[in-house]
Amino acid sequence: MQSNKTTSPASTTNEYNGVDRNAFLFGFKPQAELWNGRLAMIGFVAYLLWDLAGFSVLRDVLNLIK
Repeated sequence: MQSNKTTSPASTTNEYNGVDRNAFLFGFKPQAELWNGRLAMIGFVAYLLWDLAGFSVLRDVLNLIK
């Protein structure tokens, strides 16, 4: 006979090796890589919005080099 064990999708998708994937943990852990990617995406979008508003950091740096 088969047992009717069911695992809820939330428990399998929210954990990585028994640890919450969204936990803010220090060190070289998979959670750190997720947070690093999220913060990088926020920074990239913030820079694009800043550049579209007319304030280009890259253009200012290139003008200083000239």
